[in-house]
Amino acid sequence: MFEFLFWVCAITVAYVYVGYPLLAAFIALRPKPVNKRTDHQPRVSILIPAHNEAEVIEATLRNKLALNYPKDKLEIRVVSDASDDGTDDIIQRLAAESAIPIHLHRQEPRQGKTAGINTLVEQANGEILAFADANSHWAPDALAELAANFADASVGYVTGKMVYTQEDGTLVGDGCSAYMRFENWLREKETAIGSIVGVDGGIDAMRKSIYQPLRPDQLPDFVQPMGVVEQGYRVVYEPKALLKEPALADADSEFAMRVRVTLRALWALRDMAHLMNPMNHGRYAIQLVSHKLLRYLAFIPLVILVFVSIVLLNDGVIYALAAIGQLAFYTCAALGHYEPERTDNASAWITVPYYFVLLNLACAKAAIAYWRGDRMVTWTPRKG
Repeated sequence: MFEFLFWVCAITVAYVYVGYPLLAAFIALRPKPVNKRTDHQPRVSILIPAHNEAEVIEATLRNKLALNYPKDKLEIRVVSDASDDGTDDIIQRLAAESAIPIHLHRQEPRQGKTAGINTLVEQANGEILAFADANSHWAPDALAELAANFADASVGYVTGKMVYTQEDGTLVGDGCSAYMRFENWLREKETAIGSIVGVDGGIDAMRKSIYQPLRPDQLPDFVQPMGVVEQGYRVVYEPKALLKEPALADADSEFAMRVRVTLRALWALRDMAHLMNPMNHGRYAIQLVSHKLLRYLAFIPLVILVFVSIVLLNDGVIYALAAIGQLAFYTCAALGHYEPERTDNASAWITVPYYFVLLNLACAKAAIAYWRGDRMVTWTPRKG
């Protein structure tokens, strides 16, 4: 019985983190290209939800106003979700002096990000909807890179590449961690396959014609792309569209953010569970189960693997090595708690296990909240 559990859990973990990425890379050897055109510049509405973002909203709006994109094909719409810190005044001041239309929509009482985006879409004039966070800075050519993908009629949704910065604006690694490098690599492979199953949310774009209004408790960064695939369009990754966001200041903030995102993603998977049927949705269903569902639930076989490895410690070399390997891995993760966070000089053999454990602990906490029936509608803005 314990040997059976050991091998089931070991194979599951190996598939989630190694097997599926290798499978995706193999299938991607025969890529499905995206027919981009750099001269494709449709009218775009940039949509920004904001709640008490007075410290960052001006810099974010000026960043969008400075984009290398035709000014007559651009508008910016911001929904203030019951902000009471002067966010609205800043937006109105910039709107009065801007050559590019900036529209402020007041949402009262507070209803959350998703409800705010639904409101903005109703008013948007653009053929393409571009989604930005209130504290995100796009590279000057980011919007043009996103828009170029829509020259391909099969593309319905495009996500860019997020990189984290220190307070002085310098990049922290490539996407802050080995985790982000891994995710971006996997998105490239999934794009070559057909569609990706995860987006960043802070630098996304989609065709307005296929936007589907969502419930306030649904995660737009997760449900909307799945709805795009359901309608027969591709969701692709554009690594040249760069987004800079400040790195979270501490592990507690990162953990809380991961719990929130995972909880809403689990509810999203429940809402869109029909997409995980390979009989109806083929390869995409396998991607969704492999990349998302199994990843979020990987903490279960990981925990079981620890206990059965200890039980089987004296039953063979393989089990002894597995127990020793896990002990070493989790010891490194524990040491990572005392390493300076988000610095280039931190040892990968400590920071990688630490972040891996942090992610899985966040998934475990989110899964418990999901089983309790907890939902999340309003959100806490991401702070560096």
